[in-house]
Amino acid sequence: MSLTICCALAGMAIVFLLIPVILDVSQRWKWLQRSRELHHTSNNPVPRLGGIALAAAFLGVEVFIAVSSPDGRANMRDHTIVILSSLAMFALGLWDDLRALGAKRKLVGQLLIASAVYFAGLGIQKFQIPFTGKVLDLGAIGFLATVIWLVAMTNLINLIDGVDGLAGGICLMLMTLLAYVGHQSGSFEGLVAGMAGAILGFLWFNFPPARIYLGDGGAYFLGFQVGLFSLVSSQKGTVLAAMVAPLFVLALPIVDTTLAILRRGLRGLPIFRPDRRHLHHHMLASGMSRRKVVLWFYAVTLIFLIMGFAAFLSRGALVPILLGVSALVLLLCAGKLRFSRGWFSVGRVLETSLGMRQEVQYGLSITRWLALEGHRCSSVEGLWSDFIFTARKLGFCYVKLALADGERVWQEDPGAEYSNSSLSATHELEGGRFGTLELKAPTCPFESPTSARANCRRWGSSAANCPCVADSHLFRILGELLAEGWIKAAGRCAPEPNTALAFSTRPSRLLKPTPADTRPAVSEGAGSVAASGHSVRA
Repeated sequence: MSLTICCALAGMAIVFLLIPVILDVSQRWKWLQRSRELHHTSNNPVPRLGGIALAAAFLGVEVFIAVSSPDGRANMRDHTIVILSSLAMFALGLWDDLRALGAKRKLVGQLLIASAVYFAGLGIQKFQIPFTGKVLDLGAIGFLATVIWLVAMTNLINLIDGVDGLAGGICLMLMTLLAYVGHQSGSFEGLVAGMAGAILGFLWFNFPPARIYLGDGGAYFLGFQVGLFSLVSSQKGTVLAAMVAPLFVLALPIVDTTLAILRRGLRGLPIFRPDRRHLHHHMLASGMSRRKVVLWFYAVTLIFLIMGFAAFLSRGALVPILLGVSALVLLLCAGKLRFSRGWFSVGRVLETSLGMRQEVQYGLSITRWLALEGHRCSSVEGLWSDFIFTARKLGFCYVKLALADGERVWQEDPGAEYSNSSLSATHELEGGRFGTLELKAPTCPFESPTSARANCRRWGSSAANCPCVADSHLFRILGELLAEGWIKAAGRCAPEPNTALAFSTRPSRLLKPTPADTRPAVSEGAGSVAASGHSVRA
């Protein structure tokens, strides 16, 4: 027990010593800070390198155990697998923190690391059927179960890392549970306790208002370790007791993530695409402060932590009862936050989401084309006309883009004044590096995109080509897609990192240069572009 406490204190001390250094270096070297993305709720630039301190604490605690208690590392094979695979997952996330990799590349990397863990000898080999005592040899299914478990845990922690201190606090509770599980099974007790101490030290800097974030490196690192430590403990006990217990702690994030995946899938969005529709985003939008949101999550997760301990101590016997209690707690939370009506309105939700699906798929396609056009444009000024074309196709009637050397304004009807009846949004692109974008769209008199396409009063006989934005949800999604498309396209023209984009910027290389005088300013319809105080008819 004394070794466990010393490991926790060692992990905390290492984090306390390293994070001020990381903050100082990150402040001096701005390129270490990846720009804020559209779904992020923080407006201030905060370093996403907290995972470095946690990984260093992990290694420091491992060295401390090796020096002070050689018997604590009796199984060298398991220790080697845990160390190398955890650092590999951390490196994958850190790479994404410094330079975005994309969802597909990250998923492939996670699958490879999880597969390596299984073939190295750590995996779900057997499963004990509850209440019968019968043990099944999983065979090849064990490989799939191991990979799914590790990848799911890795991404689950990353997905809940949306508010200062949220993921760190939940991981602290998980590590507390896993330290006890490790104590009972005789596996990695000191190392898990060291990680719990490191997370506690990290929360000193991460609790709202945060001075440093976990980043993908830290979130992947902690999520993978939660899956890995529970996996190792299950090999020395029962799979049900050691692996189901953490699931109770993660009950609320699991439900939130499942609903997010279903929502994105129904609307035609990539399931790994981040958004601002998670539970904590709704709570922030309702007026709750970040600190209150985090404390609310801590309180609810603490209830589920007690259930996790009960599931483990009963060796799975209380799982059916605990599942019922968990469902009741989730329903009470939904009622308290006024989500229960939306959960039960399945028909309306399906109709709305499926109605958006075609429009969202079209938005993904045309903004993908815009991103590819960044390779072909001879200047940012030339890309502007393609941007207007894309915006008009998506149903926007007003676009204003401010860059370092001025601003450009386009509106569909030059004489129109867009009042409060129009939908509007402003996006600061990559912290302002790619400009500030203001979008407006007229509200449509019809309830769904389908009926708007067929009956739009604004376009009369041209109803089949109506680009109206039907409601605020669709407007928000299409606006984010358009902003992301501009960032990707204009990124081809950015000369170097941390340099503000200007209309006069020209790319250093082109895929296929297109003369500016042969490029159409705006296609299919009249409009006007105002630039530097004068108007140009399209």
